[in-house]
Amino acid sequence: MNLIPLVNLQGKMLLLVLAGIVLRKRGLLRESANSVLTDLLIYLILPCNIISSFFIEFNIDILKGFGIILIISTLIQVASLLIAHISYNKEIPGEKKALQFGTICSNANFMGNPIAESVYGAEGLMYASIFLIPMRIVMWSAGISYFTESPGQKEVVKKVLTHPCIVAVYIGMILMLLQISLPFFLEGTIRSLGDCTTVLSMMLIGTILAEAEPRSLINKSTMKYIFIRLILLPFLVFTCCRLFHIKPLLSGISVLLTGMPAGSTTAILAAKYDGNYIFATRCVVMSTFFSLVTIPLWCLALIYL
Repeated sequence: MNLIPLVNLQGKMLLLVLAGIVLRKRGLLRESANSVLTDLLIYLILPCNIISSFFIEFNIDILKGFGIILIISTLIQVASLLIAHISYNKEIPGEKKALQFGTICSNANFMGNPIAESVYGAEGLMYASIFLIPMRIVMWSAGISYFTESPGQKEVVKKVLTHPCIVAVYIGMILMLLQISLPFFLEGTIRSLGDCTTVLSMMLIGTILAEAEPRSLINKSTMKYIFIRLILLPFLVFTCCRLFHIKPLLSGISVLLTGMPAGSTTAILAAKYDGNYIFATRCVVMSTFFSLVTIPLWCLALIYL
């Protein structure tokens, strides 16, 4: 990892977010476009992006890396659950739900994957896909329980195992482990669709930012959340990875994906289950805005510290 790709990545991300804002403000991307872009990413673009990351030669070091990144991610989720439980007890109930969910579930799926790929290449994206598995499990279990009753065990298992991005991991791992070569036209199509991830995900974030009222975005609760989500959690991961001498690639993926902002799912669930939708949207917008600064800073920390 070096500074030139990081600067180029940050500039590209900012321009794509700006494009999303402009298109939303001018009405070319209507309010319904958010759900369309989200579904397109989840059900097609991201799965193709994940599958294409497994088009590499397999070796035993990769398998060891899978085990290490899964352990790290699981420990991060345990720590996030604990922090979410103790940090927001004085908040208004409707806001507390959004803060807790946003602490354990980030926007690492949409924003993290393209960053991992841009900074660390296809191997980084592959490890990022494995890293996100524990978060998806927590999202469909403890995460949903913040807004409503915890779903049954069978429902959680079904949602996790059949999630399009998890299915993409299955397919990718089979292709990599068995070293199966797909027909050129099929592999090319998968790669081309996967290459759309950064463009669509950043434009989606832009449409979310465009809907926010600037004057109402900042308050004590949102700033506290931003500190926990973007600074405290990745700092804890960064420190632990350094203490235990984790491989730079794995520690970098862990720190960057832990430092992602709140996902739009936070606001969607708050609206669906009578949480404070406006406050949840503020958390999404402001954490996304500040992440455009904190993510490059964490990249610098990973290079020089």
